[in-house]
Amino acid sequence: MIISLSGAHGSGKSTVAQQLAEKLGWPRYYIGGLRREAAEKRGLTLAEYNKLGESDPQTDQEVDEYQRELGKTQDNFIIEGRTSWYFIPHSLKIYLDTAEEVAAKRIWKDISEKGARKNEDSDMKSWQDVMASMRQRLKSDIERYRKYYNIDVHDRKNYDFYLDATNLTPDETLEKVWNFVNSRIDKS
Repeated sequence: MIISLSGAHGSGKSTVAQQLAEKLGWPRYYIGGLRREAAEKRGLTLAEYNKLGESDPQTDQEVDEYQRELGKTQDNFIIEGRTSWYFIPHSLKIYLDTAEEVAAKRIWKDISEKGARKNEDSDMKSWQDVMASMRQRLKSDIERYRKYYNIDVHDRKNYDFYLDATNLTPDETLEKVWNFVNSRIDKS
């Protein structure tokens, strides 16, 4: 079984993906991390890299082809990426959502405690700045995915399980996702 995790910014995707991988003893692949590395190699922030991707499909195609190959050649792993469900259609597709303001405050808290993520916009001084950055990334993502693949990664119909994690703790989110995954493991 392959589990693909997608979702809104700040919804807990990374936390859930990491914890699921640990529970199952499976590898975890993080597409956002690969995109950050690719941006860094070009001396760009992630936002700049996404903007470049609006006119250069290669920035998306590199990681998208990687996902497609993983889906064809491996099994029993967790993959976290907005387009993973599309490139690995036989995966168990999970989407985590959260309200925009809650997401911005979660990300801001994380930045305040741990520092900015690799290649993240460095001029963020508040959760409002985070929200503005999230909106810009979302707009770029929507434009690129529609332009190159004619898909909407936020459409609930694309997923086997949808969870609004706005009012859930990380443990509650993991529990709900785990219960769903576990019910599918039992059936396979």
